[in-house]
Amino acid sequence: MSWTVMGSSGAVNARERAMRALYDEQVSALYAYVARLLGGDLYKAEDVVQETLLRCWRTQDLEEGQPLRAWLFKVARNIVVDEYRLRMTRPQEVNANTWLEDVLTKEAEVDSLLSAMILKEAFQQLSPKHREVLYETYYTGRSMREAGLVLGIPPGTVKSRVHHAVRALRMAMGLTERAEDQSGEKPAWWYTAAA
Repeated sequence: MSWTVMGSSGAVNARERAMRALYDEQVSALYAYVARLLGGDLYKAEDVVQETLLRCWRTQDLEEGQPLRAWLFKVARNIVVDEYRLRMTRPQEVNANTWLEDVLTKEAEVDSLLSAMILKEAFQQLSPKHREVLYETYYTGRSMREAGLVLGIPPGTVKSRVHHAVRALRMAMGLTERAEDQSGEKPAWWYTAAA
């Protein structure tokens, strides 16, 4: 950062020298302070420091030699606070790179919420035995054997109930089963013992 003041009169030159001296003494500490206030945004910190020095140039009597460090830091802090307040009162700015991602994320959340509502409604239509085996296997993540121990039934019964519960859940949700399940045709690997 550099400070240049144009002028030809002797008063301007004395004022310019005073400003240069003030700049040399205070700018590095002021810049570090403002950068900390702004969370490390060096570009904004530079703008705030320049605005602070401009206000000092306009309003302060630089020839008196009075200490201005406290005044500079207070003005810089006030500029940062004012800009923050201004940003908070304006509508949120939309980043051109992320607005589409935000919209897609919100749609995905809505889809997820609707799916959860449909699943909950369908789950309530199941029999208590089907609900408990689905809860023990899918929700808690237990194996068929562990679910059988918790429910007090054999693992084979758990497996059968899970199969029928999933089919009932799919039907309650309005999902169709695979084409080969609906047609009643036997899979290619199916054969009878008599053959």
